[in-house]
Amino acid sequence: MKRKTKSLFNMLALIAMIALLITACSSNNNNSNTAASSNASTEPSASPSADSMEPAATDNGNDHSEEIKLVGYLLGEAPKGMPDVMTALNEKLKKDINATLEINYIGWGDIASKYPLILASGEDVDFVFTADWNFYVPEANKGSFKELTQDMFQKYMPKYTAKQDPAAYKAAQVNGKQYMIPTTTPDRKVNVIVLRKDVMEKAGLTNPTKISELEPYFAEVKKDYPNMIPLNLDSQYDLPTPFGALVSEKFAYAGAPIDSGDPSGVGNYTDQEDPTGKILSITDEPVQGAFKYAAGIMKQWYDAGYVNKNPYSNKIRSKDNFCDGKSGVAFGNSIDIQATLSSCQDKNIETYIMPVLSPTGHAPSNSWLNNGIAIAANSKHPERAMEALDLIMEDPAYVFNAYYGIEGKNYVITADDKLALPDGVTAETNTYPPDAAGFWFVDKDNFKPSVSWTDSYIELNNKIKDFLQPVTYLGFTFNTDNVKTEIANLKNVSTQYFMPLAIGAVKDVDKQFDSLNAKMKAAGIAKVKSELETQASAFLAAKG
Repeated sequence: MKRKTKSLFNMLALIAMIALLITACSSNNNNSNTAASSNASTEPSASPSADSMEPAATDNGNDHSEEIKLVGYLLGEAPKGMPDVMTALNEKLKKDINATLEINYIGWGDIASKYPLILASGEDVDFVFTADWNFYVPEANKGSFKELTQDMFQKYMPKYTAKQDPAAYKAAQVNGKQYMIPTTTPDRKVNVIVLRKDVMEKAGLTNPTKISELEPYFAEVKKDYPNMIPLNLDSQYDLPTPFGALVSEKFAYAGAPIDSGDPSGVGNYTDQEDPTGKILSITDEPVQGAFKYAAGIMKQWYDAGYVNKNPYSNKIRSKDNFCDGKSGVAFGNSIDIQATLSSCQDKNIETYIMPVLSPTGHAPSNSWLNNGIAIAANSKHPERAMEALDLIMEDPAYVFNAYYGIEGKNYVITADDKLALPDGVTAETNTYPPDAAGFWFVDKDNFKPSVSWTDSYIELNNKIKDFLQPVTYLGFTFNTDNVKTEIANLKNVSTQYFMPLAIGAVKDVDKQFDSLNAKMKAAGIAKVKSELETQASAFLAAKG
């Protein structure tokens, strides 16, 4: 991703996840009720045809005599077709490594409470999704994940080891040790805002490039579309997204690379396009000015009735009801938005895609840590879990099964080697939409282009390589051990004083910021900034 918030809605760092999410990812941060793009890369590498994608037998000398069941946790919600997919995956796993797999899900609204609890409870779990935006460093520091060595990778994940960039292992280190299996293919994506062309035409709006230009569009929705809310925000991914897009018009801010990947870290930022890596607090410029700019516009929109009055209780992402005429815009990224575009196309709704870019016209590159998997510290079968993940992440037959579903039921491959839906299946009726099941860490170089890609989506994909640029703190993770109390205090301040600003639900923006600044100062933001500066300086020095 979303960053994906993503309860997570009350946490300031999710504002910053727009640049990396959701990312959220995630995403990374995706709602499994809808489909997503079938490709994360503008130029996917050649991949075998469906007929040739038989999984390679795993004969690495490891002991597979005992049949075992592996338990994994992903984020989101299981698609309707998940049982069929698991049956197919387990047939392969049983044949290759004498194991079967059970996948459970942590819902987006439950991540903050359930994710740490599952890892701390001692319940049966072998692996769990993790990312720099999803508690990787804090949970690694707590001992929730098993340390992974190069010997383990080479013995139990040979396919992965052959593909992975050595720099990814270094990026995943926490206190000199590695606890994550990072993706081999970082997401190549930008955040996007999708509009309806028919509404744009009635509003007299042509070729907008910034969210601040959309007031006429929102006014038209409010005037002539009684069943549609201009900004119908959900409590997770969407809630901070318009605010973050407005902030991005002023500077290329980032929070996720410097808040330890804990979505609830708050208050400190950096300009991603500043090579010096200067650390900024919310009270510093240009952060304060950009945030006041965004909050002022959000207040105008909230007062005008453009924002749903209680997004905190809404669990439906804007992109999931956009084509149903309930949301005036759809927020997502260039990977997870394609299913929305296809669904609208099926309903003869023309769409306009607007990337969210910095003032210089760029978006941040994602690191390997944007999507990953960790082996639980209490896993009874860590070696077999790594073997299963080696296949799921890198073997083309497994990748297609986990990401696209059942061939002939959820997808077909055309004569010109593109993905398509089977006859009689639409984007809305597909029981296993691409990207929706949470296997975001698979090797995306196996993906194929889709016949359902709209012209506007193809145009966007062709530009992504020009939008993306590396950021100063790519791969940096912040260890919060020395400022745990301050971080906890700042979370509480964010809940009470910041989130109303993010949706515009305040009487006076300046007074609210005065209160926010004072409360953050009292909560210890200066100490957090000092600790962050120390670690950031060491990172930049090591980076050279």
